[in-house]
Amino acid sequence: MAVFASIDELRSAAGTDLGSSEWVLVTQDRIDTFADCTEDRQWIHIDPRRAAEGPFGAPIAHGYLTLSLLSRFFEELLRVENVAAAVNYGLDRVRFPAPVPAGSRVRGHVRVASVDDVPGGVQVALDVSVECDAAGKPVCVARSLARYLVD
Repeated sequence: MAVFASIDELRSAAGTDLGSSEWVLVTQDRIDTFADCTEDRQWIHIDPRRAAEGPFGAPIAHGYLTLSLLSRFFEELLRVENVAAAVNYGLDRVRFPAPVPAGSRVRGHVRVASVDDVPGGVQVALDVSVECDAAGKPVCVARSLARYLVD
């Protein structure tokens, strides 16, 4: 984990590779729970029998489920101390190049793309590539924006 003692220290982190998170198991139960929370109950996610005959040969995780795990990856890989708040500011780009089959594992690889001053703190752009142990290419690539604010 990269630990920055202050926003001033974080400012010099542009270009820093933070490495990879731990693996996260994406079970069918996790997919079903996500479907219930979001009310996205498309058969390709929640019907194992039908999905087995579908284009991916198994149920797959929602792209937004994969995307929602970014927060977990960031928590494992990055900590900024002496800030009043850290908030998700949004995303610049997101793509889902490959599916995440139920029962597979994913992890995020994170790089600090930029750190820019904003009123009250800094905005950090984090480039994330999510890999899956069942896919030969990334399952999600994104640029996530976070703001670290001081009092």
